[in-house]
Amino acid sequence: MEEKNTANENTAHYLSKARALIEARQQKAGRRLRAFTRHFGCQQNVADGERIDGMLAEMGYDFCDSPDGADLIIFNTCAVRENAEDRIFGNAGALKHQKARNPGLIIGLCGCMVQQKHIAAKLRKSYPHVDLLFGPSALPKLPELLCRKLEEKGRVFEILDPTAEIAEDLPVRRESGIKVLVSIMYGCDNFCSYCVVPYVRGRERSRGHAKILDDVRGLVGSGFKEIMLLGQNVNSYRDGGKDFVGLLRDICGIHGDFRLRFMTSHPKDCSRELIDTIAECGQIVKHLHLPVQSGSDRILEKMNRGYTARQYLDIIAYAKEKIPGVSFTGDVIVGFPGETYEDVQKTIALIREVGYQSLFTFIYSKRAGTAAEKLDDPVSDEQKGIWFRELLDVQNEISKAHYEKLVGSILTVLAEGKGKNGEGWLTGRTGSNIIVDFEAPESLTGSFVQVEITAALNWALKGNLIKI
Repeated sequence: MEEKNTANENTAHYLSKARALIEARQQKAGRRLRAFTRHFGCQQNVADGERIDGMLAEMGYDFCDSPDGADLIIFNTCAVRENAEDRIFGNAGALKHQKARNPGLIIGLCGCMVQQKHIAAKLRKSYPHVDLLFGPSALPKLPELLCRKLEEKGRVFEILDPTAEIAEDLPVRRESGIKVLVSIMYGCDNFCSYCVVPYVRGRERSRGHAKILDDVRGLVGSGFKEIMLLGQNVNSYRDGGKDFVGLLRDICGIHGDFRLRFMTSHPKDCSRELIDTIAECGQIVKHLHLPVQSGSDRILEKMNRGYTARQYLDIIAYAKEKIPGVSFTGDVIVGFPGETYEDVQKTIALIREVGYQSLFTFIYSKRAGTAAEKLDDPVSDEQKGIWFRELLDVQNEISKAHYEKLVGSILTVLAEGKGKNGEGWLTGRTGSNIIVDFEAPESLTGSFVQVEITAALNWALKGNLIKI
């Protein structure tokens, strides 16, 4: 699904110029040019990827499902963990042979990983077959960069200051007409000691309140059923006198049949007023993604998280009191430098007290340029793996119990498309983001339906459609 928006003047100029250059190449080739894009990492990267794809579609590219046969390949990269970077290096290296077979192939890498100076230097030196390098803030300049490459001006690199001005109204290409991502702010001011985000995405910048409301009205009017507000720390949103709570309440005042969710919230900024707003506004899902990272105050301080385990649990307790049926998900890091088994046990105790529906769990990954990079890390990877599996076993036990409690209940599910069980089955998600498979006609795709849960699987539920 494609949306054509009014791009800013510079981007619009180069979109037109690139379209002319691509049309000339297509006439010479006797066919449409094809692009392959792959977007790694968080939802913000997915949202950025929709704009990359939108600009490419506006320039005249068709899309293919594999790098084979593509005329343009772009990897939109993630820098949060080392294994994500290793995958990019591996994928980019594998394209060397394809480039040798097809010298006209254009290969581009963009996103957070590329924004790091040492990574960009490595790609310049050791990956000569990569033609384009640009960071997140240079995304609106993609048409200009591609023009320079199409005009045979050699390799093109554009690593801008990550605090560059927010670009509005870029073309967007979305795969779904049901769920939509809406970025409300960019960057982060928290500087957690393990995290590279403030260095690659810059300091916090919020989009205009009126512009966000206009976007959401248009999306709801176009039939989107789930709006996901995005930011590295949505709680920090502010435009003039309007904060995040005010934005949520204004969005909930928009007429339409939709539900609203958001991520990611930072615990130190998760106010009681925000929880009250979730409780009072019917459109907001009764689900809170609140990364804790550790249950040990000693480790939280070393992480520069800005709260204690007790303060975090107080937020959880208040949410349980004010929001009937609320569910929680979060993030946990195991093996932070200096962590002990006692610290891990404190995290496990917190996990049991919260009763998370599910967790995103990670073994600590050293990131260049962060404060944690300089910390002593005496615990072996093998030992960290043992701790990680113990924590995961506990969470799996909690998740299983949570799912089994839902058997027999009736849940509202947004039907998203065909299920994996074959013809006559749909799959969708509850407000707390649980996958549900159920028998139903395909015509209900994009509708909110009532499903009676009949079985709990490892990571999903099965149920029967309640016909109204």
